[in-house]
This record gives sequence, structure tokens and C-alpha cells, in this order.
Amino acid sequence: MFETKFHNKDLNNYTFLVTGGAGFIGSNIVEYLLKYQVGKVKVLDNLSNGFYKNIQEFEDHPSFEFIEGDIRDLETCINASKGCDYILHQAALGSVPRSINDPITSNAVNIDGFLNMLVAARDCKAKRFVYAASSSTYGDSQQLPKVENNIGRPLSPYAVTKYVNELYADVFEKTYGIDCVGLRYFNVFGPKQDPKGAYAAVIPLFIDAVLENRPPVINGDGEQTRDFTFVENAVEANIRAALADNISSQQKIYNIAYGERTSLNQLINILKEKTGAVFEATYGPPRVGDVRDSLASIEKAKEDFGYAPQKDIRHGLNVTLEWFKNNQEFIKVRA
Repeated sequence: MFETKFHNKDLNNYTFLVTGGAGFIGSNIVEYLLKYQVGKVKVLDNLSNGFYKNIQEFEDHPSFEFIEGDIRDLETCINASKGCDYILHQAALGSVPRSINDPITSNAVNIDGFLNMLVAARDCKAKRFVYAASSSTYGDSQQLPKVENNIGRPLSPYAVTKYVNELYADVFEKTYGIDCVGLRYFNVFGPKQDPKGAYAAVIPLFIDAVLENRPPVINGDGEQTRDFTFVENAVEANIRAALADNISSQQKIYNIAYGERTSLNQLINILKEKTGAVFEATYGPPRVGDVRDSLASIEKAKEDFGYAPQKDIRHGLNVTLEWFKNNQEFIKVRA
């Protein structure tokens, strides 16, 4: 991946910290930074939700440093942030169902940990703090496409935590002058995404089922829609947002998506087409806290820092399917 460069500066001059860098999106960001000769990239991860195997290939790279630690510990966050020009904060406990089952831990990681990282960014004088926000913040808003300044009421503890992140980032920018940029991800998928966990996302779950000749399970009628976003587009957003010379918007919150919606039934049909598999999906009850339809307006990110996603769902599925086929042993080790 990453044949396209998303930056025009010499990365060799900079040090990045990627929290959650052993996770799905974080490890892809690390791959990009090292491919394009970053001066140094640090990864902070407690490996509770990520996998060291996602970054093991980089362990002997002279520009790579792994720090095993928890963002719930302020001293750990400060030590990891020392000397860093840019902080790309990906560490979080994702999943709506997980947050419903265990709101205490989701709050501790996603809010307490986030606040620790903001304090670390402030005290260590990072140039910019780019963080993973979430489309779940739109809650019960029925507007399509979703526009950044029009949100609804949260539908899950997870959505509450991600909204609180945005509020804290705004306050820290106004109070302490920290340059904060929030990226509201819409259903990111791609290589290195875990299909085996209790709270795995829908695309890796579906691909894993298809490759193991099991019928995928759809929660609900399958007509719910998502703006599925290939991980390379999310990496692009992080790099462009971090390195943009000037982001003038007062509210620096951005939708990161492709800008098209696909139903789960359509997704199943695309997978059938690409794999030649013959199966009928199994349908179960809808999940509590799920948004029915999701589609992003990405005009603000395009305008403010040049976000220009090139990889649609079909391209992304081609790459992701190939990765899953070629990494079955890798996936089993992580399970």
C-alpha cells in the first residue's frame, strides 16, 4: 500500500508519536511514516486491544521505538510525548457493544486516557495533536450526508466518550493554545484489522466468515448503510491533518470517509462477486445503539487540509481480501 505520498515535507525532520500504534489504524500509520523515512516514530500501546505482530516487522528499524504502556497513566503519556513534534492519538476502546457492556472501562480509556494525552501534548509542546474522533458522535441525527456542525444525541456510552474528546480538545486549544484536530472516522476497514475479537467490525467479520465457508451474520435486515472507508484514506487524513501549514477553521473537527454509502446487503453481494463464494447470510436482531444510516460530507476536510480519498470500497475490499488470504496464520496467532 501507500504508493501515493500524502505529504510534501521532509519527514526526516520530525518525530511522531502514534498512540495505539499496534492497533489496526495506528499500525498502518506507522507503516506509512517509516516507508517515507520519518525521523522517528514512537508507538505507545498497552497491547490490550492491539497486537505486537502488527508492528513486529519494524522492531529493528532505526527510526522506530515501541513503548509498552497505558494512556491511563499520565507519567507514561508524558514520557512518550517528550521530543515529539506531532502526536497522532489513535488509542481507544472502540465498539458500541463493548461500551454498553462495560461503560466504566470505555470511559476510563477514552476520556481519562484522552485527557492524559492532551496534558502530555501541552506539557511537551507538541506542534499538533491529531486524534481519532468518531462518526458515532452524530447519534440520532437523521441528516444525510452528515455535516460536522450538526450532530444529534449520542446513542451509546462509546459515542458519549468520543463527543467528550471533541469538547476537551476544543477547551484545551482555547485555554492552552494546543493545536488540536479531530478526525471523525466512518467505518474504517483494511489490512491488519482484527476479525476474531468479541467486538470485531463488520467487514473483517464478514471476510473471515466467507474465507472459512461460514454464512456471515447480519444484525438487522441488512438495509442499514455505512460510509465504509478504506484504511489508506484514514492514514492520508492523519498525515495531511498533521502536516498542514495552517488550518483556519475554528472548530477543527472533520469527517473522514469516502463519501458513498453501502448497505450491508450490498456489501455481502460485493464479497460474493469478488470471492465466488455461494452462501446466504444469516439475519439476527439489530444491535442496541447502532446508527441506522451513515453517509459523510467530506468537503470540509478537502477544503481545509487537502484530503482527497482515492480508494473506494471495491478497491479497499480487493486489498483487504488479499491480505486476509495471505495472512491466515498471522490472524490465528492474534486470535
